[in-house]
Formats: sequence, C-alpha cells, structure tokens
Amino acid sequence: MAQASESKTFKSSRKISLDDKDMPMQWYNIVADLPTKPPPPLNPKTREILKPEDLSPIFPDALIEQEASIEAYINIPEEVLEMYSTWRPTPLFR
Repeated sequence: MAQASESKTFKSSRKISLDDKDMPMQWYNIVADLPTKPPPPLNPKTREILKPEDLSPIFPDALIEQEASIEAYINIPEEVLEMYSTWRPTPLFR
C-alpha cells in the first residue's frame, strides 16, 4: 500500500529549472524565526561554548559566520554563486 502512495506522489511532482537571473542570492536561516533559539554548540574537548577561533583551523571564516548568524537571510558567497552558474546538483522537484 505504501508503494502506491509513493508512486502517486512521484507522478504528480514537477521539475523546476531556474534561469541564472532567477537563482537565489541568499540562503534562508530558519534560526531567525524560531521562537526559542537552539543552545550554542559545545566544544567537544572542553564542553564549553564553541568559539569561532575553535572552528577557524577547520572551516573558512564565511562558513563560521553563517553558522553563528541569527539573521534571517545570509548572502551566498560570490564563489558559490559562480559555481551555481556553471554547475548545479539535481534540479528542484516539487
């Protein structure tokens, strides 16, 4: 029975392709709209609140800023936008 409903859903889906001019320029950050903010991540070694400098040896600064942000929209870095314009993973299906 589950298979029938799954295939029914698949048949009613639509493929959505965007032109370059319609590509999003920002990511949406759900944290901004949560009624209660999630607790800050902890450093696994010290069990204290994780600081940006703890992450900097591993992650680029732009990624750390995104992770710590409580803004609703975050600008997509220019390098990522360039990659999106030349290659994108699978199209969006609705």
